[in-house]
Amino acid sequence: MRMSRICRMVFATCLGSFVLVIFYFQSLFNPGESPSFTPQRECSDLSGAATLHQARRDQVVDACRTYSASSRKRRVLTPGDLKHLVVDEDHELIYCYVPKVACTNWKRVMMVLTSRGKYTDPMKIPSNEAHIPSNLKTLNQYSISEINHRLKNYLKFLFVREPFERLVSAYRNKFTLKYNSSFHKRFGTRIIRRYRKNATQDALVNGDDVKFKEFIEYLVDPATQKDGPLNEHWQTVYQLCHPCHIHYDMVGKYETLEDDSNYLLELVGVGNFLRFPSYAKSTRTTDIMTAQFFSNISSQQQIQVYQLYKMDFHMFNYSIPSYLRLD
Repeated sequence: MRMSRICRMVFATCLGSFVLVIFYFQSLFNPGESPSFTPQRECSDLSGAATLHQARRDQVVDACRTYSASSRKRRVLTPGDLKHLVVDEDHELIYCYVPKVACTNWKRVMMVLTSRGKYTDPMKIPSNEAHIPSNLKTLNQYSISEINHRLKNYLKFLFVREPFERLVSAYRNKFTLKYNSSFHKRFGTRIIRRYRKNATQDALVNGDDVKFKEFIEYLVDPATQKDGPLNEHWQTVYQLCHPCHIHYDMVGKYETLEDDSNYLLELVGVGNFLRFPSYAKSTRTTDIMTAQFFSNISSQQQIQVYQLYKMDFHMFNYSIPSYLRLD
């Protein structure tokens, strides 16, 4: 059963004063309409989860203020920036998916929510099917007025992860597994050609043995930025989901994935028949593993790669890793 707008939005307004980071769609596409987001109600009973999620939203707002104060650039979003925002019309949800942050399982859940009975068990949906673009509708497929309406009225959420764990997870998945030959050809050959001295012909042709150090060299090279946006698997959450322009009602974390996911499903009113998939993945990238990967990276490159992901660290309240040498 569909939950009322008041009930679904209660957690976003529980702490009284509600701060909106203005997104620029309204001023860009509807010049006569002021950007606004009106809280639906105040609530007197704060749960621990509601307080936690309010603190996360506040952290995003603070980071955006800091960035806005230090930057002269005024970024205006276009529909092309919204291809990562998956829309569920029935439950009035928008999910910004971030690769390497349980996005396969969340896409499966969104397929259950949007299928109107075609799917009932997320884990019965093959992982490759979850990533077929036509199986889910994204916000960039709507008209400008429809985009504005949904950004203003739908419940918007995303999930984030410790930036360097996500980065190492992306490297391990895309460059160390033999079946990802498309990434080897597209990125691996380029990386080896640029950063490996005396590379073998086999490495130059196949690109299937990229070292983590070479991957980091590629990321921090100014030439990479000139090539265009980073691939979504290692692009920053800040660039993928635009949290300084779009107000997210919930920021879930990979570290508390099941609790946050099921909390959201309860808020939407589907928790009685749908739970987030639960299983332990033995190959998951951990903080200890991440520290080992970074141990062979020079101090200078550690500083450079931290600067690249600094906004994600700050915005989502992740501490500077103790293994980094930033002096």
